[in-house]
Amino acid sequence: MAIVSSPTPKVGFVSLGCPKALVDSEQILTQLRAEGYETAKSYDGADLVIVNTCGFIDAAVQESLDAIGEALNENGKVIVTGCLGVKKDAGGEDIVTKAHPKVLAVTGPHALGEVMDAVHLHLPKPHEPFIDLVPAQGIKLTPKHYAYLKISEGCNHRCSFCIIPSMRGDLVSRPVAEVMLEAENLFKSGVKELLVISQDTSAYGVDVKFRTGFWNGKPIKTHMTQLVEALGELAKSYGAWVRLHYVYPYPHVDAVIPLMNGGHVLPYLDVPLQHAHPDVLKRMKRPANGEKNIERIRAWRELCPEITIRSTFIAGFPGETEEEFQYLLDFLEEAQIDRLGCFAYSPVEGATANALANPVPEEVREERRGRVMQLQERISRERLQRKIGKTLRVLIDEVDRAGNGTGRSAADAPEIDGVVHVKAPYEPHLKLKVGEFADVSITAADAHDLWGKA
Repeated sequence: MAIVSSPTPKVGFVSLGCPKALVDSEQILTQLRAEGYETAKSYDGADLVIVNTCGFIDAAVQESLDAIGEALNENGKVIVTGCLGVKKDAGGEDIVTKAHPKVLAVTGPHALGEVMDAVHLHLPKPHEPFIDLVPAQGIKLTPKHYAYLKISEGCNHRCSFCIIPSMRGDLVSRPVAEVMLEAENLFKSGVKELLVISQDTSAYGVDVKFRTGFWNGKPIKTHMTQLVEALGELAKSYGAWVRLHYVYPYPHVDAVIPLMNGGHVLPYLDVPLQHAHPDVLKRMKRPANGEKNIERIRAWRELCPEITIRSTFIAGFPGETEEEFQYLLDFLEEAQIDRLGCFAYSPVEGATANALANPVPEEVREERRGRVMQLQERISRERLQRKIGKTLRVLIDEVDRAGNGTGRSAADAPEIDGVVHVKAPYEPHLKLKVGEFADVSITAADAHDLWGKA
């Protein structure tokens, strides 16, 4: 009697939102693959679809709801996970199920077990999973030469404009040995750039009182400084980079800056300052709102002259006066932030900032955002012009048919910063390759990108 094998169940996947949500998606995909499921490239080829949502601002909520609706229309069997899954409207109803009552299941963020339970219920897993098909580094949604390393979940802060803690909970730091093992597996798989992420990277270990863990027989505290030092040493052995994101400007961050002079912990700091005026920061309930950030930035540049500082700001926060906004502009002029993103304040359902007095009219919010970006364009242009004539180490992300490349220097995080356009080398043996480094002589710059030749 012939044995007829059943077709392998296939799951489609839609991943929306920030890098932290992307890591959640990678963990779910890794578990699916470990249990023998396959991933489908289209709605038609999927037995069901998982949509990982974002619920931070109104535009993200709408994008997530639209994606769920599309998946339902195209496939019909949809499981929803992510931040929008725990969000409720003003009447206390679940936003997802109210808009799309036909979804099979809804979970919140970092809910791997719940997602897999729903998959098992609606699409029973194969009887013989081939766990060896899963590489040690797991399934990655980024190009194979860079990856995100999430070191903690949640956040202890209660910023008045943010609802992330209500969706992702309080800070939960991952064990340091677990983080280091994942980093090593990623480097072994060919990753050349590791992007460290969390809601608050500076707070790593606070929840476990910085307890000591062990890696390769050596004690390492669950603390940002010791973790970064260990990651830098590990990256050095693989000729790779480590990039730090979401770093609040606490005093202990100063100890990390000297590590950036070695070439493997990149001289790059993503610091979400959000504003400069003390009164606005207090209304925002920002951590470290009393820090003297101008002095700190100067000190960082003295410790590491090549450091690139990236930050994000909010214009038009409730109660922001023209004088307070001008204070922000003056701060930006003095701080000379290298990479900057600015958002006009957007009311988010459930955020306590919505109840603050004197909301700024929408047209004023947008006008102020425009003024910030106009100032930043000039600052960025001037700072990038100084790189002309220098030789920069560039990680190549893409190579076209003519051999020209697009890559990123130490100053450029993927998708949020600029890029370096690299002309194809004349010598055939020097051709650019995706996922490899090239030393590039910079010949031109604009307000965002650089141009050069290898």
